Amino acid sequence: MTPYAFVYSLHLLAALIWVGGMFFAWMILRPAAVAALEAPPRLKLWLEVFPRFFYWVWAAVIVLPVTGVGMLHLRFSGFDTAPRYVHIMMGLYIAMLALFLRIQALQLPELRRAVAAEDWPNGGAVLGRIRRLVGINLLLGLLGVTIAGLRPSL
Repeated sequence: MTPYAFVYSLHLLAALIWVGGMFFAWMILRPAAVAALEAPPRLKLWLEVFPRFFYWVWAAVIVLPVTGVGMLHLRFSGFDTAPRYVHIMMGLYIAMLALFLRIQALQLPELRRAVAAEDWPNGGAVLGRIRRLVGINLLLGLLGVTIAGLRPSL
């Protein structure tokens, strides 16, 4: 295995974990939780899910730029000679990171406070904001995966 293949594999795994996790949460877990649980247990469920998932997102947040820069230098000899799709994917990463940090630093603590106070309406509103941000991040992640797949034609 070449160094590039190893770095590329780590990069793909990190993207798969982050984007795939958001897809699962948005498309599978959320509708099932809404169908099966009333608001209080549903909000408590999400307070258990987010930290477990965010542990893996933090790993992806670290692995993606490290492997991305590694591939940048192994394949293109730096940012200046990299094709446009690489620049686009880097921009998408920055946008996704900003949204994730917003959820982690602002929304999740607010959800914790609402659940601790048993303020279910406010907790539901916060969870709705988190859902929208995750939805936007999912779209950005899917766009990044699509761009990666189309890269020879960009």
